[in-house]
Amino acid sequence: MPMPPYWELVRALTIKDFKLRYRNSALGFAWSLLNPLAMMAILTIVFSTLLRSGIENFPLFLLPALLAWRFFSIGTSMALWSVVGNAPLVSKVYFPRWLLILSSNLANLLGSSLEFLALLPLMALLGMRPSPSALLLPLILALEFLLIFAISLPLSALNVYYRDVYQVWDIALQAGFFLTPIFYSADLIPGKYRGLYMLNPMARIVQCARKILYLGIPPEPADLGIPLLGALILLALGAIAFSRLEPRFAEEV
Repeated sequence: MPMPPYWELVRALTIKDFKLRYRNSALGFAWSLLNPLAMMAILTIVFSTLLRSGIENFPLFLLPALLAWRFFSIGTSMALWSVVGNAPLVSKVYFPRWLLILSSNLANLLGSSLEFLALLPLMALLGMRPSPSALLLPLILALEFLLIFAISLPLSALNVYYRDVYQVWDIALQAGFFLTPIFYSADLIPGKYRGLYMLNPMARIVQCARKILYLGIPPEPADLGIPLLGALILLALGAIAFSRLEPRFAEEV
């Protein structure tokens, strides 16, 4: 069966981007586990010991949400440089430039999938057995991947023309970390604001990850439908923005 056009290019770029994540690193992929575990330990000490959040088994409450946020944060941040970082290829060879963003996102999907797989035995060590709802994890990751790709398109295009986009996005991610129910429950949000708060697609996705891995229950239709709708709208807008900015990439990189 013939491969789709540019499939080999996407595969090669995905492998390259995945290897770049751990290049010149003594611990390699282990950092993908050590980083969230270190953050989990710090937040557990702060919220379980000092602030006494009262959340049962706080490390397992935190980890699924933290890994889901890392998937989003690292994915968009890496893809933001995918065009600029491949300047020789962009300036010399013609191909659809959005494949660079797709390849970067696929490399991040591979890394995040491995992180979630490593979480399952860790859950057993912490005294919680994954429920059948954990089988929905690929669906949650696919939904988040679509959202990441949708946001990465305009970010990567704008970064070609304005290199301070990275700084702006870094600030946005810091704000998003606190505006998403990662280390606290969404139930803490007052009822009159919760509807608006949950329009944040990442809030829904984090809730989905927590429900299937921590609570052991399937997500509600709205938990999947709202992020999907948001991702599709952002994808349409992002594709329009990317297509309008793409013609001058070779001149600007």
